[in-house]
Amino acid sequence: MNIVAFIISLGLFVLGLYVMGSAFYVEGAEFLVFLGGILLSSLGVFIPIHVLKRIDG
Repeated sequence: MNIVAFIISLGLFVLGLYVMGSAFYVEGAEFLVFLGGILLSSLGVFIPIHVLKRIDG
């Protein structure tokens, strides 16, 4: 379970970085795309810190 959660978390974090970087190329919705990238990266960090701590404990 830890390996699957790690891969999902890493994927969400990297996807969030990619979305934040591509926000500069979106016309008119830069803020929303950048905010989505921040939320994806935050979710990628949230899973191993908060969720896996309770599952593995």
